[in-house]
Amino acid sequence: MATTALSRKANHLRHTYRCLTSRYLSHCTTTTTTTTSSNPPSPLPRSVLALGGGIQSLPQITQRFLFSTSIPTTTTVVDSETSKNTEEAKSDGSEKSGDSNHQDDTNNARRTVRRGPISWLSFLFLAATGAGLIWYYDRMKKQRIEAINKTSAIVKVGPSMGKPEIGGPFNLIDHDGKPVSEKDFMGKWTMIYFGFTHCPDICPDELQKLAAAIDKIKEKAGFDIVPVFITVDPERDNVEQVREYVKEFHPKLIGLTGSLEEIKKTARAYRIYYMKTSEEDSDYLVDHSIITYLMDPNMELVKFFGKNNDADALADGVIKEMKQYKSIKAKA
Repeated sequence: MATTALSRKANHLRHTYRCLTSRYLSHCTTTTTTTTSSNPPSPLPRSVLALGGGIQSLPQITQRFLFSTSIPTTTTVVDSETSKNTEEAKSDGSEKSGDSNHQDDTNNARRTVRRGPISWLSFLFLAATGAGLIWYYDRMKKQRIEAINKTSAIVKVGPSMGKPEIGGPFNLIDHDGKPVSEKDFMGKWTMIYFGFTHCPDICPDELQKLAAAIDKIKEKAGFDIVPVFITVDPERDNVEQVREYVKEFHPKLIGLTGSLEEIKKTARAYRIYYMKTSEEDSDYLVDHSIITYLMDPNMELVKFFGKNNDADALADGVIKEMKQYKSIKAKA
């Protein structure tokens, strides 16, 4: 009877061992899918593997089995809590990053508003630079004008480059009918103008200006000048016509006429252009050069004056040339 009871217990123990072993292996397979690779399944307890443990080892096997089954649950709970904490941390981090980004955007907007494209300092610097440039430009302009005025006021006497070949011998007749040549004017300052007595406006204006300049030169500098009028229309300007004409302008004015050949020769010597512009019977006009020559006592050209000079400018120019001529002669 004792042997039979012991055999039953042994069979019951084997059956229990098989059940526990199969349940343990199936549970380990499920746990392996939920746990990480760093947590391998627990080894089979030695008390279970030992066949001769008896009935007394059953409570220990059951306790170890329960302990092994509680590990995955705890691990799963811990993992879920860890994932929740991670998600909360991420959400908190995203919220914090979002808040920080929003705060950075606000600060940048404030900085953009505060820092405009042109500050007061840059505006003041630009205004000062512009004022400085304007002042510098005005100063340079004034200096340039002063330099030009000084240069024009200074008479530069340089080496002579020669004189134009204007003037020469001539043989004409004065308004009194006497023969006159260039030698009759030697030793005198003369001013010579070419024109014709039938000139409507230009010749009278130029002769009036010449007469006024002669008087101004006498008043300002005390220089005596002989005014001379030479006609370019000898066909109509005979001695009587010339005499009546010159009396209208100045008592010292000398009128000269002559033959066609002599007038042509004299005009060529003084580089005077003249030509009839229209001819209807005896009424015609003569186009000619409008020039007044200043001749020195040797009957050599000193300077010529055009139509643009008025009586005062003509008188001042002649006085200046005469003074300069006399100073050069005095040094020589």
